[in-house]
Amino acid sequence: MHRDMSEGTMTRQVGLLLFVSFVSLSLVSGQVSYSIPEEMAKGSLVGNIAQDLGLDVKRLKSGKARIYTGDSTEYIELNKERGVLVIKERIDREALCGQTTPCALDFQIILENPMQFYSITVEITDINDNSPVFKNREMKFDISEVAKIGSKFILEKAVDVDVGINGLRGYSLSSSDTFILNPYRIGSSRNVEMVLKKHLDREKQEQLSLVLTATDGGEPQLSGTILITITVLDANDNAPVCSQTEYKSNVKENSGKGTVLTTVSASDADEGPHGHIQYSISNVPEGALDLFQVDTDNGVVTLTGKLDYEKFRHYEIDVQASDEGGNSDVCKVVIEVLDTNDNPPAINIMSASSSISEDVKPGTVLTMMNIQDPDSNENGKVHCALDENTQFTITSTSNNFFTLVTDSELDRERFSEYNITVTCSDEGVPSLSSSVTLTLQISDVNDNAPVFERSSYEAYIVENNTPGLSVFTVKARDADWNQNARVSYILEDSSVNGVPVSSYVSVSADSGVIHAVRSFDYEQIKDFHFRVKAQDGGSPPLSSNVTVKILIQDQNDNPPQVLYPVQTGGSLVAELVPRSADVGYLVTKVVAVDVDSGQNAWLSYKLQKATDRALFEVGSQNGEIRTIRQVTDKDAVKQRLTVIVEDNGQPSRSATVVVNVAVADSFPEVLSEFTDFTHDKEYNDNLTFYLVLALAVVSFLFITCVVVIISVKIYRWRQSRVLFHSNLPVIPYYPPRYSDTLGTGTLQHVYNYEVCRTTDSRKSDCKFARAGSQNVLIMDPSSTGTMQRIQSEKSILDEPDSPLEVS
Repeated sequence: MHRDMSEGTMTRQVGLLLFVSFVSLSLVSGQVSYSIPEEMAKGSLVGNIAQDLGLDVKRLKSGKARIYTGDSTEYIELNKERGVLVIKERIDREALCGQTTPCALDFQIILENPMQFYSITVEITDINDNSPVFKNREMKFDISEVAKIGSKFILEKAVDVDVGINGLRGYSLSSSDTFILNPYRIGSSRNVEMVLKKHLDREKQEQLSLVLTATDGGEPQLSGTILITITVLDANDNAPVCSQTEYKSNVKENSGKGTVLTTVSASDADEGPHGHIQYSISNVPEGALDLFQVDTDNGVVTLTGKLDYEKFRHYEIDVQASDEGGNSDVCKVVIEVLDTNDNPPAINIMSASSSISEDVKPGTVLTMMNIQDPDSNENGKVHCALDENTQFTITSTSNNFFTLVTDSELDRERFSEYNITVTCSDEGVPSLSSSVTLTLQISDVNDNAPVFERSSYEAYIVENNTPGLSVFTVKARDADWNQNARVSYILEDSSVNGVPVSSYVSVSADSGVIHAVRSFDYEQIKDFHFRVKAQDGGSPPLSSNVTVKILIQDQNDNPPQVLYPVQTGGSLVAELVPRSADVGYLVTKVVAVDVDSGQNAWLSYKLQKATDRALFEVGSQNGEIRTIRQVTDKDAVKQRLTVIVEDNGQPSRSATVVVNVAVADSFPEVLSEFTDFTHDKEYNDNLTFYLVLALAVVSFLFITCVVVIISVKIYRWRQSRVLFHSNLPVIPYYPPRYSDTLGTGTLQHVYNYEVCRTTDSRKSDCKFARAGSQNVLIMDPSSTGTMQRIQSEKSILDEPDSPLEVS
């Protein structure tokens, strides 16, 4: 469009082009085409891209819509507020495309979240803004006066960089009756020559001046002129003639300087100086003047510059053959440039993600790339591949556009970062390639629960520990990262013997250290179980648990306890040994237990003191007191033995028991020896009082029960008479038995307590009977009577279940 064109005309043209673009949009999904004239002012409307793509203006804003042009100049910009494309820079079609038609701008609109792109093509139409131009201001010809009518004189071509109807349309020559114009074509080139239609006469007119005018077909029409000056010479009446009208040559773009392209030849019928032909390049395309040269004498055309197939693929040059008389002919030379694979693919990153979450689904788009290879045919065909990363793949979405997507699930715990190398190669021989390395960070999600180092834990703690003592540490690890890998330890709710486990132990939430809350007693609890949960800091949190077993280790904190003989405060217990006892006679057995365990409960017995150490010994393992020699009449009746019971702990603990032994064959002998023992009379009086009180209470309860039973019997008898002799069950009542059976520790015998009554005393004496044939004597120093073990079934206490009697 010419700069003087009215705004109204521009509006009508753009509207028509937008209608054509809308029809194109309905046919090609994801691609929009527009057509605009060149030289539009900055800010001029190109098209409503949001409407044509069916997008909302808000989508353009939220998707950060932008125009991607690669390395090219951005002539058109996107107005996201209005959703339209406008002119950013002045567009000169001739500078942009030269003679290439159609001339178009190709770019893409990129949107993110999600990633999308659309291909936009804007065709730039030509306006008549360039007039035809001649390279020189003047052309000079030396023409012999004998030139024949019909002689041709090649005129310089005008160049109009506009195309189509706006390009060069024709030539006209100023008024002359000597020459006429003859336009003609050679290939696609529009040439013009001047033809002599009337003989020249140097004597009449030595020089002629003509004006050649070139016009285009634009509206308004533009033109250019050149002055033609003709000098009439004498006597050269034959012009050179090219042997071929057109010469063709193919040359590779990587050919070096000096490469011979072709040889142009022409002939001249004249002889001598008028038949000597010289060659020169009369016309070349713009920018190609320094690429070719022709040898003046032999017409060899050689390459003097560097060719580039990607810039120019076809050249047409005119080689003029001239003689010294000014006659000439033009030989057309057509040069075709052949492509070589001299350009590696260029990788342009259109949009890329530097970090993604590890839980993205396969097929997620990571990067969009545009690959450009300016070579042609097989040399320009590009395919891209990845290195050995199997988690990703690259696909071609359209011509020269590739996307990098995930091909499988990702795991940050295996690989937290990927260096993805994309290599793009063409199909030329040899193949050229380019590569780019993309760094992708994988962000963490909480997909791993903490894992304990062991499947279960077992720890030991010595009893009587200090509360707050650190027992041991549980440790769990989480393969996730940062907050998702921060592990906290929690004591799960449970109970030990009905008591919450939290009253036994506690767990440090940060370190997993288990502390004892209380001091443990092995004799009360030997071991217990609980569970510890490890929970991470993710959202939602993940957890796992482990079973912990605490075993209490025993300490020697309990001394032995003597179960027999029983040490009483009011009565003196003595073991009776007859003087006829043999060696090894079992006098008695000291029975003791230790509530500790293991070696702390292993007991040993030693005779600490004795009236006669040569008479008795104590078994170190079983506590049995036996005679070690024959008892004689000389041995004292009263024997006092002190036995120490000691455990095997470190340090050891012990208990002492005194065993009284009476060496005699009769009770009077024993009594006479033991009367000097003093006892607390008040103790014996109290004992008698309590025994009498107990007997009175038992007697009262017995009589009451008998009265109640008789009353119930009478009542039931009367009821049976009233109720037609109906029988009611009678449950007899029997008084309880009074016996004590003790089976504790290593003492496996049954001992019965009997109360014996004397005729001369109101005091009662307790007699302890033991199993076996051993005799036990219980003495009360305040009593003058004699008590002997009654073995007859007709004794006062002849039944074990008989109630105790006190007199």
